[in-house]
Amino acid sequence: MPPEVPPRRTNTFTYPPNYSFPHHRLRTVLRDSTKQPIVLVACGSFSPVTYLHLRMFEMAKDYIRHHTDFEIVGAYLSPVSDQYKKPGLLNAHHRVNMCTLAAEQTSSWLMVDPWEAFQNYQRTAVVLDHFDFEINTVLGGVHTQDGERRDVRVMLLAGSDLICTMSEPGVWSHTDLEHILGRYGTFIIERAGSTMDQAVDSLARWRHNIYLVPQLIQNDVSSTKVRLFLRRGLSVRYLLPSAVVDYIEENRLYLEDGSSSEKEKGKEKEIGTGG
Repeated sequence: MPPEVPPRRTNTFTYPPNYSFPHHRLRTVLRDSTKQPIVLVACGSFSPVTYLHLRMFEMAKDYIRHHTDFEIVGAYLSPVSDQYKKPGLLNAHHRVNMCTLAAEQTSSWLMVDPWEAFQNYQRTAVVLDHFDFEINTVLGGVHTQDGERRDVRVMLLAGSDLICTMSEPGVWSHTDLEHILGRYGTFIIERAGSTMDQAVDSLARWRHNIYLVPQLIQNDVSSTKVRLFLRRGLSVRYLLPSAVVDYIEENRLYLEDGSSSEKEKGKEKEIGTGG
């Protein structure tokens, strides 16, 4: 059989009002010209963002430094649109604010892109195309220290629950899997209580683009558990960044169960970072 033609990137996008792509922490010059520049993108509900969401980036960074020929030049959280209609999904305004507080006050390299959050629901494949377009077409990629231009490879960062849904028949379209795993690739963080071997076996055609990152210190904090704690009047301090806890308290968020008004609509299960 002839090889499949690589998926083409979408080049036409819709934009929220007054949107500008954040790149204040995007490095434009490679430290090591022998390495391939990459940007990590985590798509998720982040309702609310937790320390585990942030730790995923650090675990991926360690793995990449020790086991690959990649060099990270940027990393983004991309909160999902309100149109995803997931139970417990707070409105995008609050979720973007909490992610921004977490990124700006706990990290020197993470950024938050509100493009996905403030418009209609966008498939993960299209979100990755958006990052590819903004970084490589609009900004012109990155350069080596000798001035040679290089394209940046965009890669999805997710928890192992995502790879499990990708292996379930009918949940993801083959076209989107080919686009995400074939064109871009992914780093999958092991999660407590989940096994990835069987899921990865069913995605064998893209195995070369799937990087499995072990979680050496198990952490099963989830946004769902945090919301439950808050509804019960329990403390969530030290499960989330302090600035996020303060924001939740100041705005009296998650005090009521929103599941009755935010029922799942049966959209594709694309949220891979917990939620």
